[in-house]
Amino acid sequence: MSRIAVITHPACRRHQMGSDHPDSPARLDVIQDRLLASGLDLELAQLQARKAERKDFLSVHSEQLVSLVEQRIPDLGYADLDGDTRLCPESLQAIERAVGAGLTAVDEVLAGNIDAGFCAVRPPGHHASREHSAGFCVYNNLAIAVRYAQQQGIQRIAILDIDVHHGDGTQSIFADERNVLLCSLFQNPLYPNPEPVDRANLIQSPLPPASDGNDLRRLVESQWLPALTHFAPQLIFVSAGFDGHLEDDMSALKFVEQDYAWFSQRLGEFAKAHGVLGIVSFLEGGYHLSALARGVEHYLRGQLAAYEGQ
Repeated sequence: MSRIAVITHPACRRHQMGSDHPDSPARLDVIQDRLLASGLDLELAQLQARKAERKDFLSVHSEQLVSLVEQRIPDLGYADLDGDTRLCPESLQAIERAVGAGLTAVDEVLAGNIDAGFCAVRPPGHHASREHSAGFCVYNNLAIAVRYAQQQGIQRIAILDIDVHHGDGTQSIFADERNVLLCSLFQNPLYPNPEPVDRANLIQSPLPPASDGNDLRRLVESQWLPALTHFAPQLIFVSAGFDGHLEDDMSALKFVEQDYAWFSQRLGEFAKAHGVLGIVSFLEGGYHLSALARGVEHYLRGQLAAYEGQ
């Protein structure tokens, strides 16, 4: 079995926010279709996300938020959590598996079964803070998985966020934790328009509109990799957003799929060279369906190149 795994669940397609909403079930469909059409599905392990429990949500989020989400699940139609984030009758089933994918990935990495897991899930998570759902995100899938890894005894964890929008929820959750290093790139200005923060465990890497793959390479090589080397993480988590792609109208960055391949391969090479136990990645943004599918394919090919020499 390949030591690179895609972790997902059919229930993640059941979360819907309306036909006009950018975060549609089709996002997972095109990823799966691309993996099948390219033959990449045969080179990867395919794992099913386990079901997360309420206590998992509460490891990161407040009782007030968890209760609110439960109460807002509608019998019919949609219910708003914020201006961008809605719930439908089957949203909780999707949320349980979106969170559960990260828990499954951590279990598989710590058991020595895989080197990297890609959680192809929705709803996404990196805008969700302890108290609030926001920006298409209900709960913070990555943050819950990080907390779970800490509960298993992992002491030093790095989080890399490559979504075009700043992962403000993740930053707020881990802002005061010295054993978590957070490196985040994002287009600036662009929602949620974060203020600069000076913290020892945080590297903010804002990029102006029209930044491209050369800019990505420069910041990773000059800012992130030195910080990772100094920090010496045991596990690495990635908020893998693909909305910085040239074809995605959510942003004005000019990344292409080869840039995502370079990033994931470079990160995998770092992890191998520095004894990192594994990499757990979560699908965040990416709303141009063809660009998203190609981006995920190349991201996974980069991991295969790093770990398996393909």
